[in-house]
Amino acid sequence: MNLTSDHEVEATREKIRLLEARYEALRREPTDDAHVRELTLRSLKRTIHQMQEDILRCSCHAASPRAV
Repeated sequence: MNLTSDHEVEATREKIRLLEARYEALRREPTDDAHVRELTLRSLKRTIHQMQEDILRCSCHAASPRAV
C-alpha cells in the first residue's frame, strides 16, 4: 500500500484500531479449533504490522526534504 494523503493515513489508523479490536476479541473467544484460531491471529497481526509500516513509511517520506 502506498499512502499519499493525511486522509489515507487516518483511514489506515482506523482500520488498525478495528483489526486490533478484532484480534483481541478473537483471542479471548473460546474455540473448537485452536490451530485455525492461531492462523487467523497470525494473519491479523501480520496485516496490522503491514499497515503500521505503511504509516511509518508515509510519515518518513513526508518528513524528508525533497531534492530539487
